[in-house]
Amino acid sequence: MGDKSHTREAQQAQRGQQQSGAAGRALTADRPSSVRNVVLVGHSGSGKTTLVEALALTAGAVNRAGRVEDGATVSDHDEIEHRQQRSVQLSLVPVEWGGIKINILDTPGYADFVGELRAGLRAADAALFVVSAADGVDGATRMVWEECAAVGMPRAIVVTHLEASRADYAQMTAVCGETFGGDDPDAVIPLYLPLYGPPGPDGHSPVAGLLGLLSRRVYDYTSGSRVERDPDPAELALITEARARLIEGIIAESEDESLMDRYLGGEEIDVKTLIDDLERAVARGTFHPVLMAAPATDGARQGLGTVELLELVTGGFPTPLERAPVAVTTPDGRPRPELTCDPDGPLLAEVVKTSSDPYVGRISLVRIFSGSLRPDQTVHVSGHGLTDRGHEDHDVDEKVGALSSPFGKQQRTLTRAIAGDLACVAKLTRAETGDTLSAKDDPLLMEPWVMPDPLLPLAIEAHSKADEDKLSQGLARLVAEDPTMRLEQNPHTHQVVLWSLGEAHQDVALERLRTRYGVQVDSVPHKVSLRETFGGRATGRGRHVKQSGGHGQYAICEIEVEPLPPGSGIEFVDKVVGGAVPRQFIPSVEKGVRSQAAKGVAAGYPLVDVRITLVDGKAHSVDSSDAAFQTAGALALREAAAETRIHLLEPVAELTVMVPDEYVGPVMSDLAGRRGRVVGSEPAGPGRTLVRAEIPEIEIDRYALDLRSVSHGTGRFNRNYTRHEPMPPQLADKIREQAEGAA
Repeated sequence: MGDKSHTREAQQAQRGQQQSGAAGRALTADRPSSVRNVVLVGHSGSGKTTLVEALALTAGAVNRAGRVEDGATVSDHDEIEHRQQRSVQLSLVPVEWGGIKINILDTPGYADFVGELRAGLRAADAALFVVSAADGVDGATRMVWEECAAVGMPRAIVVTHLEASRADYAQMTAVCGETFGGDDPDAVIPLYLPLYGPPGPDGHSPVAGLLGLLSRRVYDYTSGSRVERDPDPAELALITEARARLIEGIIAESEDESLMDRYLGGEEIDVKTLIDDLERAVARGTFHPVLMAAPATDGARQGLGTVELLELVTGGFPTPLERAPVAVTTPDGRPRPELTCDPDGPLLAEVVKTSSDPYVGRISLVRIFSGSLRPDQTVHVSGHGLTDRGHEDHDVDEKVGALSSPFGKQQRTLTRAIAGDLACVAKLTRAETGDTLSAKDDPLLMEPWVMPDPLLPLAIEAHSKADEDKLSQGLARLVAEDPTMRLEQNPHTHQVVLWSLGEAHQDVALERLRTRYGVQVDSVPHKVSLRETFGGRATGRGRHVKQSGGHGQYAICEIEVEPLPPGSGIEFVDKVVGGAVPRQFIPSVEKGVRSQAAKGVAAGYPLVDVRITLVDGKAHSVDSSDAAFQTAGALALREAAAETRIHLLEPVAELTVMVPDEYVGPVMSDLAGRRGRVVGSEPAGPGRTLVRAEIPEIEIDRYALDLRSVSHGTGRFNRNYTRHEPMPPQLADKIREQAEGAA
């Protein structure tokens, strides 16, 4: 951290400057203790990618133009990101500071790409929460903070957009304390105060430096470079006032129980002791410092606060050695002893992201938890547990291609990747996101991390015959890369449905299909699997008699149809007496009846839950045939349907909605407006409520988007099919009219 001591800070800053000559080379780690894996979390527009670029500049990974020797930039990622002007995927930017390799994982902030965020959380050992001084903290960021707190992940907060006219650092730090501190707001405290420059033409005073609360030093950027100096009397007064609360917060988290008594007794606590305790508390996840950062201005070599932030990451965030061992099993589920972060141990790595390169092929970003990876090494690839999302279980041996370290679109060759590090692996053709890599003679399996369910459907069709030939393979590759996407071949509606997290997620998927895999598709209305059933008893007579001079067709059958309880299906009963329908043709009648039932009798949806009884009929000794009685059976069922009311049955889902307490009322009102029946609610943790409801599936096609709007991005839901039940007559009539119009 910037406050460790004047000497150490100067040395670290000097080393950071010297690293500019290393731009363009691959960064390697020779031991886990020299690695830090940190993920950036924050809402869309909070400044995460800009912060990554500023850190890369300060660490010497890029030049003032934001480029390295090979022309790559931090922002060189996906063409889709450039077109959409936002991050849509997880990206890794490795930098070096003070001999420590820092793997910075930049994640999208938009809700549709939360799967990329969860992959980053899985790969990282600590998190930097990026919040905008102009926009504040949104509900989704607060929820991710709580998830990190539940697993004890170390966290710090970085305030950005300090240049905005409405930015208020003091207010923002207070909001962070209230939002992230929970029962202990003193565990979320700033390490620095802003040093404001002269007011600009708009009257806004820009942040021109930092006031270090522990070191009682000023880091001044008004000259265009970072200058360290003593505070003037006014600055010292500000530091002294805020310093006491910071020290008390650090001491409260100290493992030395006597420290608080010594401090309250008037003893001056050594700065080194405070910093050591601070770093231990940060690494344990019990203290969360607030820092500030801004990109470099014209002529400046380092962005404001970036040196301090790099110092915090290298000094306060845990090494991979401090991460709890991961639980592993054999591929068939037998438990195995936990593995530690040992480069010489058994190989255990996990694919946290899969992407495709038009020249290299499939590239897998992996986090190595144990052992080491080398090029041309044969590994076991194991993937289980995502069959419900279109992923087949698989266990295969594959040969590792080239190992590399990414920087934007560039891949820099590595000769080895050790436990605790991240690296890209080429040519693992069967590896999918979430898969486990292990030794071929000792296969292992890690449990996949929790991913949100994709609940927004998109029905698609191939645009042309050429697209149809490539569609299956393109979709398979798409879902292999993204476990938050589910592919469904609906057997009832005969549609290909791509389930996603939102409209932006859909747009990216379709664009990748087109640009990466050369598949053009058209979206079509998503169909819900409706059913039909009889509203009462009815009879029907099927007469199929044709004489054309030669061999004719003759079949007559009479049936009775009655409704059955839900879930009964189609029941066929033979009550013919006297051989009116010859025995060999009774199965033909049943086949015809069932075939017509599958096609529907009113609006083209399958008929269910009826008993069809064959009671009489007629046959001809020459002209009767299997085909004729099949046709007669179908005609009889259609005639019976014309005699009574046919109910349309719609699928009903059980919906469980998790929302903050303040949104329970709007959510229940919204469900009621969708013909939903709320069946109960219950507390689901501090400030949260779980609402249970039954609702027709036709009403929740776009609920993933609507709930996000109603709950301001803080609601989540799951859906499970429960049953089919009759649709209201007015809606059923409308669907029948649409079906007749289409016919």
